[in-house]
Amino acid sequence: MIEGRVGGKLPGRAQALRELRRTLSEAGFETAALDARLLLLTALGISATDLIAWPDTPLSPGQAETLASYTGRRLAHEPVARIIGEREFWGLLFRLSPETLVPRPDTETVVETALALLPDRRAPLRIVDFGTGSGCILVALLHELPYATGVGIDLSFGALSTARDNALANGVGARSHFALSRWADAMSGSFDLIVSNPPYIASAVIPTLDREVRLHDPQLALDGGPDGLEPYRVLLGEAGRLLGPEGLLVVEIGYDQAESLKGLAAAHGLEILRIAHDLTGTPRCIAMKRS
Repeated sequence: MIEGRVGGKLPGRAQALRELRRTLSEAGFETAALDARLLLLTALGISATDLIAWPDTPLSPGQAETLASYTGRRLAHEPVARIIGEREFWGLLFRLSPETLVPRPDTETVVETALALLPDRRAPLRIVDFGTGSGCILVALLHELPYATGVGIDLSFGALSTARDNALANGVGARSHFALSRWADAMSGSFDLIVSNPPYIASAVIPTLDREVRLHDPQLALDGGPDGLEPYRVLLGEAGRLLGPEGLLVVEIGYDQAESLKGLAAAHGLEILRIAHDLTGTPRCIAMKRS
């Protein structure tokens, strides 16, 4: 924690950073250095350049109070992204809200896989993202596909509002639309690309999750039903109706769900094109098309 005034003054920026890093490290946070830096920069409203250029500038009382609040929240295991209200994904910045998941690096595998399988990135593709959350997958794809348009679907109005703000902030608002729907209930037409990071955790497993996930991620975005596969049954069942002749379906999966998805794909007349792995070598997404 910030140890307070020294000789009547609040600590300088660099000293406050050292103290916060030590506090988090002693509390057992493996990412203490990174967490401390992000929390300090946000609490002080400064850039990394400001910190380097003026390391001895004392904190103002307001800055010290904000940093102390952030520190307390982190010590209670609130994720840093939740505290600062944003997270980077695919090199873009995404605002968060209580109704959205924190975008994770693993999910970039969905974007990477979809782009790798598209024959022409300048085609006027139609994309739909089910369970869009913060909009990170859809916005990242539209950022890479300059002539594509997309629709983000979610059951949470709060998530849709956040996703819309993120699309506008990242320059793809004019090519994106957002709609409230339970999966594809409100959807019709033909799409070139369907993507999703659906809830895929079995209901009984949720109480055993790390508290940073269990207490701070929305359950609606986590709970995949008794076996974690309910959303996939819906999505794969709708694929025949919504996929264009050469359309792709790319979905994120849990670490142990690849074999189950193979069976579901076959049952719904879909051919698996690729099972992609994340940076840890874990199966992370599956790409399919009509058989």
